[in-house]
Amino acid sequence: MLMSSCTSGGCGAKLGPGELSFLLDQLNMVQDKALLVGFDSRDDAAVYQISPDCAIISTLDFFSPMVDDGVLFGRIAAANALSDVYAMGGVPRFALNMLCVPQTMNKAVLAEILQGGAEKLQEAGVPLAGGHSIYDHEVKYGLSVTGMAAPSRILRNDTCHEGDVLILTKPLGVGIVLAAHRAELAQTTHVAAATGSMERLNRYAAEVFAKYPLSACTDVTGFGLLAHLLEMVKERVSARLDLAALPLLPGAYHYAAEYLLTAAGQRNRHYVEQQLGANAFAAVAAPLQELMLDPQTSGGLLCTVPKAQAVELLAELRMVEPGAGIIGEILPKGSVPILFQ
Repeated sequence: MLMSSCTSGGCGAKLGPGELSFLLDQLNMVQDKALLVGFDSRDDAAVYQISPDCAIISTLDFFSPMVDDGVLFGRIAAANALSDVYAMGGVPRFALNMLCVPQTMNKAVLAEILQGGAEKLQEAGVPLAGGHSIYDHEVKYGLSVTGMAAPSRILRNDTCHEGDVLILTKPLGVGIVLAAHRAELAQTTHVAAATGSMERLNRYAAEVFAKYPLSACTDVTGFGLLAHLLEMVKERVSARLDLAALPLLPGAYHYAAEYLLTAAGQRNRHYVEQQLGANAFAAVAAPLQELMLDPQTSGGLLCTVPKAQAVELLAELRMVEPGAGIIGEILPKGSVPILFQ
C-alpha cells in the first residue's frame, strides 16, 4: 500500500505558504535581466528569455502518494507537474523524472508509477528525456518540466486588472475528499470524481485560454484557493468571491462539514488569517472556509479575463471542463484583499 508508508501525500505535503515565504526571503540571489519570472513573485514556474521571440519555462514538482494505485499516482503526479507550464501560458517540450524509493519496495509498483507518468506525458505530447532516482524511506515521484512560449504570451500570477472576472477550471475539495477516503468514510463515486479531476491535464483548459486576452493565471494547488488568490491580488487590487458560484467536488461540502480536514489546510488557514485578519471570513460557513483553504493536488487553473470576454470563454471552456465557473471579480484595492459574498 503506497499511502501506508507516507506521513503526508500530494500537494498537502508542501511547506505552508508562510513558512516557504520566510525561507525564500532569506536568500541572496544572482540578478539576471533575462530571468523574466523568478521566485520573488511566487509564480508557478521560472521564465528565462533566450531570444526576442522565445522564453524557456522551467518547473519542478514532486510529492508522496495520495492514492494506493501506482499507475494512478504516476498519472496525477505528472499532470500536476505539467500544470505549472500551462499556467504560465506555455507549451511543455520535455520532462525529466524524479523518483525516491525505499530499497525494500516492490519494483513492480515502481514500474506502475513510472508507467502512469509516461501515460500522461504521452497524452500531453511531451517526451521523457531522462531523470534521477534515489533511495529514501518514503516513495516520492514527480517531474521537472521544460516548456517554451513567446515572452509576450507569458501569463503571470500577479497581473490581474480591476474589472476582470475570475474563472476557476476545476472544482475544489480534493484534499478533503481524500481525507474522508483515508478515514474510510468517503463514497466510492466521490473518490472517483476526485481522482479523475486530479489526473485530468490542464492542457485542454490552457488551449482554450490561449484564444482569449487573459490578464493573469495560476494553478490552484497545495496552498488552496485563498492563498493562491492572495498571490494574484497582492497589494495592488482586491478580489470579491461569489461563494455560491464556487465549483465543488461531489461530497466535498459534506465531508468538510464533518471536519474531515488536512493538516495542510490548517497551515493555509494560519497564513490566510495573517493576511486577511482572523475574522475576515468568520461569516462564511465553516465548510466553505475549509474548501477554500483545502490543498488541491493537481488542481485547476485560476485566471482573470476582461468581463467582456468572460461569458464566451466560459462557454468554450465548459466543453473541456464542465465544472468550470465564474467565481468572482477583481476590484480596486480595498481595506482587505479578498471579500466574500
